[in-house]
Amino acid sequence: MNDYLVRGMSMDGMVKVVAIRSTELVRRGAQIHKTTPNATAAFGRALTAASMMGNMQKVENGSMTFQIKSDGPLGGLVCVSDPIGNVRGYVYEPNVPLVEKHPGKLDVGATVGNGTLTIIRDLQMKEPYVGSIELVSGEIADDVTAYFAQSEQTPTACALGVLVDKDQSVKVAGGYLIQLLPGATEEAIQRVEEGIRRAGAVTQMLDAGLTPEDMLGQVCGELGVVFMETTEVSYKCYCSRERVTSALISLGKDELGQIAAENKAFPVECQFCDTVYTFTPEDIESILKKV
Repeated sequence: MNDYLVRGMSMDGMVKVVAIRSTELVRRGAQIHKTTPNATAAFGRALTAASMMGNMQKVENGSMTFQIKSDGPLGGLVCVSDPIGNVRGYVYEPNVPLVEKHPGKLDVGATVGNGTLTIIRDLQMKEPYVGSIELVSGEIADDVTAYFAQSEQTPTACALGVLVDKDQSVKVAGGYLIQLLPGATEEAIQRVEEGIRRAGAVTQMLDAGLTPEDMLGQVCGELGVVFMETTEVSYKCYCSRERVTSALISLGKDELGQIAAENKAFPVECQFCDTVYTFTPEDIESILKKV
């Protein structure tokens, strides 16, 4: 079953909504980086949030980078989304110990720890937009909510979930973002708050077979939802041999000369995916001539 996200509005036009099923893309990310359960949960939540936030900005050829630097065992993570919502990323330390709040409930906050969340929006202008906040809890959803409130002054409710199965595989993953637009009434706010409480955890809804549309229906309740767009998304890396070659050229003549002097194959692994590009001594000499 392919991952996808849906975007819409409440019937009164006062609430903007987006929800996603991200199970396959989180599975792919966990598989590439060989993450242990706590790292899978943190990374999966971040990939899910980045996909929705990247899709929301709607700038052709733009991108959105979601970066956490923290003092917990994870150390931090980076996720990058294109304007469609396709994502890629990596964690600083994929092999973190198992920490649970109680049996069966992973403690993501303890895995992430204290630190900062930085959002970099490349809107195809001269300078990217950069917003940064102190982490609120390290649970990711709370931190996204705080980011929108503090950096973009947009009242937002974010819910994210990654259910890691007993065999350490990803059973389900997904989430939603609800944003109040200027002029939203107290009644609309109250109904959204009630809907969030009534809907419960994202993982429970997805595990019960609910779709992104169903989740938004649960949360919005009597407000109703008009769905405007459905988009398939995936874990997608844009690396290529040409891009890696450009990166090697940027190392400069001295460093490339040192690599060439070793006269052996030089493998370069993409940090976002499991692709390895191998450059022969002849390849390195050829690149060196271009510098």
